[in-house]
Amino acid sequence: IDEELVRKQAAQAMGVPAAKVGDVEVLRRSLDARSKNVLYRYRVEAALADEKLPERISYRQPRDVSGGTSVIVAGAGPAGMFAALVLIANGFKPIILERGKDVHKRKYDIAAISQKGTLNEDSNYCFGEGGAGTFSDGKLYTRSNKKGDVRAVLRTFVDFGADPVILLDAHAHIGSDKLPAIVESIREYIIDCGGEYHFDARVTSMQRHGRTWKVEAGSAQYEAPYIILATGHSATDIYRMFIDNKWLVEPKGFALGVRVEHPQGLIDRIQYHGRDRGRLPAAEYSLVEQVDGRGVFSFCMCPGGVLVPSSTEDRTVVTNGMSNSARNSKWANSGIVTSVEQEDVERFFAVSEDKALRALKGPEAMLEFRRMVEARCYEVSGSFKAPAQTMTDFVRTSKKKSATTGTLPRTSYSPGVVSSDLGEVLPDFVADRLRKAFLLFDKKMKGFYTSDALLLAVESRTSSPVRIPRDPQTMQHPELEGLYPCGEGAGYSGGIVSSALDGINAACALAQAAL
Repeated sequence: IDEELVRKQAAQAMGVPAAKVGDVEVLRRSLDARSKNVLYRYRVEAALADEKLPERISYRQPRDVSGGTSVIVAGAGPAGMFAALVLIANGFKPIILERGKDVHKRKYDIAAISQKGTLNEDSNYCFGEGGAGTFSDGKLYTRSNKKGDVRAVLRTFVDFGADPVILLDAHAHIGSDKLPAIVESIREYIIDCGGEYHFDARVTSMQRHGRTWKVEAGSAQYEAPYIILATGHSATDIYRMFIDNKWLVEPKGFALGVRVEHPQGLIDRIQYHGRDRGRLPAAEYSLVEQVDGRGVFSFCMCPGGVLVPSSTEDRTVVTNGMSNSARNSKWANSGIVTSVEQEDVERFFAVSEDKALRALKGPEAMLEFRRMVEARCYEVSGSFKAPAQTMTDFVRTSKKKSATTGTLPRTSYSPGVVSSDLGEVLPDFVADRLRKAFLLFDKKMKGFYTSDALLLAVESRTSSPVRIPRDPQTMQHPELEGLYPCGEGAGYSGGIVSSALDGINAACALAQAAL
């Protein structure tokens, strides 16, 4: 960045001579490729020479909390980690319970899915230290600016080892190759301050006794007056615990569809108007359309990325995307998903020949719908291989397969693919909306609709299909004193940064209530 040029531009915008400009900070840098003249745009904050920019917040605020009031934090994803950092800053001792393994041991379980076809239901791409985002890209882009100080979250990541460039880029990204070391650094800091970490500690029971919560996790029991529940969007067992205990829990719309994989070079040519990419970053895209009264949109787009198996239950297939910091693979992938609401699911089950399915309503219907689609994919493939079909075959007819697996485009999905009719894998209403959307997307990105694009089923972990409610002021569950649901698992966020902000807000509300 040419700092002198930035200063001059800031002075011009402020209507003062450059000599009267004091501190200058670049807040955001974004690549604008809408016209043939591809350029960077900058957002800058500046102060006059006799003024100061606002003080910048970081959540790395060391403090000995070994003797402080304990708070159980269930889940070591971004919501849980940042909640723990705020708890420490306020003098509380976080006791973090993580059902999975630490980031290093977790890598072996992740590799085993592709190499051995075995799944550890507690340690995988979704569960384990750092949460789902650690090994699925590490994107830090969010629209949740009203939830809190996004830059404070980014600055905290930098304090724990992230590249400072994340403070600039509009679509900030750490990368799955670098995020594990940052997560480990956060853990070491929390322990140094007197907090605790317990791995292989899946929560199996939560009971309130007087003013104390007793939590069974792994082979041990933990007690504390407060619980921050940050278990992630795939913790079906936690939702079922609420249902079984008749604790208030609600159905929530989510999104479901496929992972779409294009050659990265094709996306580059579309987005950079036929030009060679040169030194520009791997191109990305964001697409959305309304189809049959529901949104169909791209989700978690990974330029220069790869596809990964993200199942958390045996005999299911779930796909997701990730990319390393360099974003230098040959492929671009994205979820292309449609909104699924409670009425869609209950209408789907209403015509089932299974009486038990017809009777499902509310949260149980949403959970079973997601599980059924994931299980159907495994039934079709017979393994963690993904049912797959070219985009053009899928759109042209619901009855036409890509002839054999060998004729499908190459894929980065390491377990492999099985040539399938995705019209028979996905629910009809999902497949119909996707077919229409792909043709509409091609009008926005000419060349997006192509036989070189491979569709893999299923992308089903966009967010939770269930919400654990909370009071908007206290952030406590309305029926369970001292329980603070937060993050993606509670249904209040989506992605690393928004989950971190939600964890921060939950911890702040807890600290305020404890005064």
